[in-house]
Amino acid sequence: MEKHIKILSVLWIVSGALGLIWAFFIFWILFGISFIPDIGYEAPIILRTIGIWATSFIAVLSIPDIIAGLALLKKKEWGRLLTLALAFFNLLCFPFGTALGIYSLVILFNDETIQLFNK
Repeated sequence: MEKHIKILSVLWIVSGALGLIWAFFIFWILFGISFIPDIGYEAPIILRTIGIWATSFIAVLSIPDIIAGLALLKKKEWGRLLTLALAFFNLLCFPFGTALGIYSLVILFNDETIQLFNK
C-alpha cells in the first residue's frame, strides 16, 4: 500500500505543478497580447487585469494539491484528510481529475492505509 501512497502523492504534486504552469502560461499569453500596438487604451488594462486575476485564481486552486502531495509523502493524517477533500472536488474535473479523484478515494479509504496514517 505504501507504493500506492507514493504514486498518489507524486500524482497530486504533478497535478498542482501543472496547474501552476497553466496559470503562468495564461498570464504570459494575456500580458503578451496586451502589448500589441493599436488595440486601444482599455484593452491592455482589461487583458492585464484578467491575466492577474486568472493566474491568482488558478494558483490558489493548485497550491493545495502540492501541499497535499507533500503531506502524503510524509504520511501525515491531515494530509490524508486534505487529499480526500481535494479528491471529492476533483471528481468534477473530467477526465484527469476524475481519474485522480477516484484513485485517491480508493487508496485513502482502504483500511490498511488508514492504519498506516494513524501510526
